[in-house]
Amino acid sequence: MAYRTGGHTKFYHRFHVIWVTKYRFKVLRREMRVRLREIIRQTCEEMGVTIVKGVLSTDHVHMFLSIPPHLALSTVMQRIKGRSSRRIQMEYPELRKRYWGRRFWARGYFSTTSGNVTDDIILQYLELHSKREPTGISR
Repeated sequence: MAYRTGGHTKFYHRFHVIWVTKYRFKVLRREMRVRLREIIRQTCEEMGVTIVKGVLSTDHVHMFLSIPPHLALSTVMQRIKGRSSRRIQMEYPELRKRYWGRRFWARGYFSTTSGNVTDDIILQYLELHSKREPTGISR
């Protein structure tokens, strides 16, 4: 496991996120798919978000992201979905026939976290530390 570092911070924050096209239309094909990948990569790079792995399907996106602690997942998703929606609709005007109301992506997204440490290990660790004196000596 490789920790990332920031100013006064060492972290390992991994998120699996999924979001879908509006109405689950299968429009992520050919050159639009390539362009969408470029937009998402550029957006993540600008924010300091690392794409561990990403998969584009015809109607949804799966990404495994490493996000710095100063960024909220909601902010990252808002920026990725907002910028990609705007640019894709500007560059592919034929989408206006399918999408009205300026939305390319469906509302919301799925997310879950990932890590090397399970909930049980954290609970055991905290239980052990709750039995110690502030000096670090066991009671």
